[in-house]
Amino acid sequence: MSFLGRMALLFVVVPVLELVLLIQLGQVVGLWPTVALVLLTGVGGAVLARLEGMRVLFQFQRELAAGRIPGQALLDGISVLVGGAFLLTPGVLTDLAGFALILPLSRRWIQRRVRRRLERGIAEGTIRVATMGPGGFGGWGAGGASDGPRGDAGAVRGLDPSKGIVIEPEDS
Repeated sequence: MSFLGRMALLFVVVPVLELVLLIQLGQVVGLWPTVALVLLTGVGGAVLARLEGMRVLFQFQRELAAGRIPGQALLDGISVLVGGAFLLTPGVLTDLAGFALILPLSRRWIQRRVRRRLERGIAEGTIRVATMGPGGFGGWGAGGASDGPRGDAGAVRGLDPSKGIVIEPEDS
């Protein structure tokens, strides 16, 4: 699916689907219970996101204090942030997605799936990764992500221009 198709899905189809679901829910349980449900998931989701966010922040601090890079804590933090935003958005589907991103078990499952998809896309070359380094975009200046510091592709260890992967060289 193209980028434009994904954006149309995100900003047009999902809100319309959410509206249809809320109208149908209102017809089944009534207007006020539906409004109460939307408010309850918004407030409850905000409280849950805050509590889980604080837990993730403390995990992040523990990792830094131990001298480790807090990779999992960063993923958790992003997941909780996106999940909290989903929970504050009125709707049934966004609430389900929000709770899935905030609760640790479902969050880990989603993270594994996203990680596998990203790894597969990088390996297949459908996802390109570029860095911003001291020389500009691509890490080496105007030459871009596929040129080494002297303009010769592949001259730096960790550079795979065929896949668009640039790994910054270690300082010697």
